[in-house]
Amino acid sequence: MKILVLNSGSSSVKFEIIETSLEAIENNTEQKLGHGLVDKIGIPGSLIRFSAPGKEVYEKQFDIPNHTAALDEVLRTLVDPEHGVLKSLSELEAVGHRVVHGAEHFAQSVIIDDKVAELIKRDCFSLAPLHVPANYKGYEVLKKALPASVPHVAVFDTAFHQTMPKHSYLYAIPYKYYEENKIRRYGFHGSSHRYCLATLEKVFAKKPAADFNAITVHLGNGCSLCAIEKGKSVDTSMGLTPLEGVIMGTRSGNVDTAAILTIMENTGMTANEASNMLNKKSGLLGISGVSNDMRDMDAAAAQGNERAKIAIKMFSYRVRKYIGAYMAVLGKVDYIAFAGGIGENNPPMRASILEGLESMGIILDPSKNDGCRKTAVISADNSPITVCVINTDEEIIIARDTVRCIQK
Repeated sequence: MKILVLNSGSSSVKFEIIETSLEAIENNTEQKLGHGLVDKIGIPGSLIRFSAPGKEVYEKQFDIPNHTAALDEVLRTLVDPEHGVLKSLSELEAVGHRVVHGAEHFAQSVIIDDKVAELIKRDCFSLAPLHVPANYKGYEVLKKALPASVPHVAVFDTAFHQTMPKHSYLYAIPYKYYEENKIRRYGFHGSSHRYCLATLEKVFAKKPAADFNAITVHLGNGCSLCAIEKGKSVDTSMGLTPLEGVIMGTRSGNVDTAAILTIMENTGMTANEASNMLNKKSGLLGISGVSNDMRDMDAAAAQGNERAKIAIKMFSYRVRKYIGAYMAVLGKVDYIAFAGGIGENNPPMRASILEGLESMGIILDPSKNDGCRKTAVISADNSPITVCVINTDEEIIIARDTVRCIQK
């Protein structure tokens, strides 16, 4: 079954063609046929880029005014005789859509029908106004562009965390705001945390997820940790939005609310301006003044930039605090898994995060950790807790869910 995996954002569309089936999922033999990006939609300099194994990378820069034009170009590219991977669009058997927020309605992926579409528009748009309308637009455009027989599946970032208990997801604010407005913690990066759990289950533990506990650590421009007890998320660092939790590239993570109110009062900053500051001008970028990219931070710190040094230290410190907290939540931890751009590719940061935790059962093996950028164990043989790196793959999770929804 050939699946188009779509991640439609406000000004970009990421897409991938994956061939899979229930049997391929079981045997881990899915095939990635090609992946691409449409960037800067509605912005000068917009382009499409597509690459497939054995073919030259295709790139075209031209005016892409809206998502309809972007997705039309995606479909044309997929069947292009020279660069594409499909002979015709009739080979597409389903589309899997990443949807950032599923509110309380969706604890698993679902085929999008009229009822599901209405719930997404009614209750999910307002919870993630920058993301979900764009996610939905991808579905809306492709539903018209493809035959009615092609099913569309919504895979929600928040679904995996719907197993969190109430004492974990509620905020200590007047209860009416939860009852009336569903203000609570939801969590994100669900597809990445699920991929890490599946890899722990099949590759490292070689036993059902119900038989072990794990902390999964997704570190990239966006970062979140998840406490997984017997295969279920019981706590995660992100909240109502992806702003809560550890320090990120441009997001602040946890901040005393009164600090923000004080800034607003002293500067006349509006709520929208405060949101923009916390989401786009804070984090590593805000502390260092250098960049939101950890690679740039490392380079600046190596040249003696003190603000870059403190930003890096703050980042590792906050992640270590969450690991300690989740060890307390779970009681017994069998695995800690690092994923995401930083988690997979920055051995010094992993070492910094885990420094001094030997008494808690985490013993890193420097020879295994140094240079490791692939799925592998990086803890010492005598470490009570196994620490590993996992090359996460959210697109595979979306494709798998799409197949399972259709087959079920």
